[in-house]
Amino acid sequence: MSNTKDFILEQLKTQIDNYQGELKEQTVGTVIEVGDGIARISGLSEVMMSEMIEFDTKDNSGKKVFGVALNLEEDSVGVIILGNYESIKEGDTAIATKKILEVPVGEEMIGRVVNSLGDAIDGKGDIKTSTHYPIEKIAPGVIARESVFEPVQTGIKAIDSMVPIGRGQRELIIGDRQLGKTAIAIDAIINQKGQNMKCVYVAIGQKESKVAGIVAKLEEHGAMEYTTIVLTGASDPAALSYIAPYSGCAIAEYFLDKGEDVLIVYDDLSKHAVSYREISLLLRRPPGREAYPGDVFYLHSRLLERSCKLNKDNGGGSITALPIIETQAGDVSAYIPTNVISITDGQIYLEPDLFYQGNRPAVNAGLSVSRVGSAAQIKAMKKVAGKIRLEAAQYRELAAFAQFGSDLDKETQKKLERGARVVELFKQDQFAPLLVGKQVISFYSLINGYMDDVPVEKIVEFEKGLHEKIENNTSIIKDIGIKGEIDENIEKELIKEIKDYKSTLEYLIENK
Repeated sequence: MSNTKDFILEQLKTQIDNYQGELKEQTVGTVIEVGDGIARISGLSEVMMSEMIEFDTKDNSGKKVFGVALNLEEDSVGVIILGNYESIKEGDTAIATKKILEVPVGEEMIGRVVNSLGDAIDGKGDIKTSTHYPIEKIAPGVIARESVFEPVQTGIKAIDSMVPIGRGQRELIIGDRQLGKTAIAIDAIINQKGQNMKCVYVAIGQKESKVAGIVAKLEEHGAMEYTTIVLTGASDPAALSYIAPYSGCAIAEYFLDKGEDVLIVYDDLSKHAVSYREISLLLRRPPGREAYPGDVFYLHSRLLERSCKLNKDNGGGSITALPIIETQAGDVSAYIPTNVISITDGQIYLEPDLFYQGNRPAVNAGLSVSRVGSAAQIKAMKKVAGKIRLEAAQYRELAAFAQFGSDLDKETQKKLERGARVVELFKQDQFAPLLVGKQVISFYSLINGYMDDVPVEKIVEFEKGLHEKIENNTSIIKDIGIKGEIDENIEKELIKEIKDYKSTLEYLIENK
């Protein structure tokens, strides 16, 4: 018995001698108030702005609940809760993690649908990635950047010709609801197939049924192979909608740092501003114009400035942003629209009148602008697109003027005829982006008068047939895409193909 006792004592002594105490320092606070997705915590004296806070409770699914410190006040910290706040109650413990909010990034994110914390929500299992990026990051400085010079082909004729977008540009898509803003962005993503471009689509407070439809369309066109979707649903807390675009940008920055090109769509920043307004008012921040907080401009400027074209010394990658803003009754002079217009490098304005007349995409040539301009176009497009924009703008003015009088001189009639064909040529179906070579052929035919004798209602049919003939018989479309210009040989062959095609059209022979 004594031997056993001695043995146990010996073991205890050994364990005591070998014991190494580990001192763990934690900043711990107490929840003093909670409600509407906001918690007030006392005792976190050393907490950082945007630091993650861990609550000692678990939600219904058994996961830990986290928050982000947004308000650092004299005697308490205002924390937005990421997820279900109902399990948190007054008196609970909150621990400062000493980590800024970050999301998983990497190649594994491609083809997945994630929430704004980077967790998979597409039912395809967890995403295993070892790399994490902070959602907030200071934008690259002037020295690290380069001028925008490479085009992003959207495949939409009205945009690629009149408001070209370049790699590293921020082009706003603005208009009332249900005018095709998302359709333009999705077509642009579909058209990046084979263009060596990763895509990120951020859906902020969208109906989940709508996003499911978008995912299905992207999969159908093979675009999910290079696309990541960040989704916060309409029923998700405002805190998740607030961080969603920053999470999407962090995912894009991983590829930027690798020297790759990324296209990111924020759909839409109006809902993002509304979610931030909700959070700010709950945190008792003073309201300003339209009840938005004073820093609502900085909310979007610090996000959009992260889109850029880096120079060769910094990897040469780029992030091109297509933010979307929804206007109320076409009011572009409202607070959030004017803010975002002043941050971006141009805007694509969608007009209700054009949309209801059947001119879709309903791009208004007069109010839409690209501040990068022809620097973001290939030479061939530059050559044909200058006249197109002019004729589209002139047509709108003349059409408004012509309805008041019937006696028009021949020159005005000619401009009206040409303008009507331009408008008709800009019509394009959804999910049918066009290769840049095909667009150049269409515009070349129009500005050189080869469509002047084609009836306006036959323009779309004429264009489709011309593309099919040229694609089957020659390599002109590929050559324009590779060379980026129309040289003498291409031009000769192109004229011959157009004339041959026209000679086979019955409705033109009948007119003659």
